[in-house]
Amino acid sequence: MNLVTSGHKWHMTQTLQILYPLHSSAMLRITSATLYTCSQRVRLLLPPSASISTETSPSKRVENQCTVDSLYELSVDIRKVRKFRGWVLSESSAYVSETADLLRDMGADTTAIAHILETHPEAILCRPEDVATQRDLWLSVCPSKRQLMNIIEKFPASFFTLTHHGNQRANILYLQNLRLSKRIISKLMASAPQSFSQPVERNQEVIHTLREIYLDLGGEDSNLRVWLQKLLSQNPYILLRPAEAWRDSLGFLREKGFTTEELLTLVSSLRASIAELKPEDMQRAMDYIEAALCCSKEELKQVVICCPAILYYSLATLLGRFQGLMDAGVTMEQVKESPNVLELTTQIVLYRIQKLASYGYDIRSGSLDIIVGTKKDFEASYGKLQLRQQSPLFNPVAPLKSAEE
Repeated sequence: MNLVTSGHKWHMTQTLQILYPLHSSAMLRITSATLYTCSQRVRLLLPPSASISTETSPSKRVENQCTVDSLYELSVDIRKVRKFRGWVLSESSAYVSETADLLRDMGADTTAIAHILETHPEAILCRPEDVATQRDLWLSVCPSKRQLMNIIEKFPASFFTLTHHGNQRANILYLQNLRLSKRIISKLMASAPQSFSQPVERNQEVIHTLREIYLDLGGEDSNLRVWLQKLLSQNPYILLRPAEAWRDSLGFLREKGFTTEELLTLVSSLRASIAELKPEDMQRAMDYIEAALCCSKEELKQVVICCPAILYYSLATLLGRFQGLMDAGVTMEQVKESPNVLELTTQIVLYRIQKLASYGYDIRSGSLDIIVGTKKDFEASYGKLQLRQQSPLFNPVAPLKSAEE
């Protein structure tokens, strides 16, 4: 067939059409279908790199076939990597096998290695010596390689952020000197690695500010470590908040007349969120609540202490939730007595009110305490109400009715 010229092909086609006028088109369709099926079978037998390396547009970088094939051998989903981190496959230098060996040495199996490299393929661009240094740093706060491997599986990006090893080492040593537990330190490294990449002086300033705040608000130095560990475990991003933000927020609340004991309660309740609050935003929220509930300055303080969340809710959120309560027949006095109801969305409030109404409980004539709290809290209250309705109390002074009546 390679020796047949285009003229000969045309002549053969015409001859076939003359001899077999009814079947020539069908033969061509069958031949085309057969060729397409064969080509698809061949494509299925090739690794992912074979179908891509020859289909590159001028604007697309050529993939490193060695990298693609190495990942393919590790059972990594190349399509997923190509979709979300395609640029990694085009890098000229990659350490696929070295990275897999390091993970395997820490106890990772084939499935875990594939998952890590799919989730964070940038890991293969890290030099093996840098990864080894990072491993040793993290092992200083992790009891075993197995536990470190569990952290890497959940937070691969945190582990493979191989920057500022000197800062990381200094911050780990500083937090260890504060006698914080290894569990807390490892959680911080996994959840907020940026706080370890920054200079240790910045973390020292934040910790010093927190210590001053705690002691100024009546806390005891002997309980400082426990208080710090609780704050850091509840919100790992505390060290990323500038020290000035803590001072500004607390200074604003102090000017509003909150006592040291009340401020300590607010700090413990809001945790690091208090450093995210701007005085002007808190002022707007408090002004709205004061006007909406028609309460005095002292009553407003009690509302804030009972429901600190109103300090960081936007005006739109507060307005929507308050209006939803009013539309449901709740009074301002009820909200003032149970301000925690503002922590619930309007949808949840309406659902709980309807649930209680089905058992004859009218929320408009009772307390809102029965609907506030978590889902578990409400189900407990609702269960008691349901049980009470099913088992009515015996009234000893009520007249007895005969069977005839």
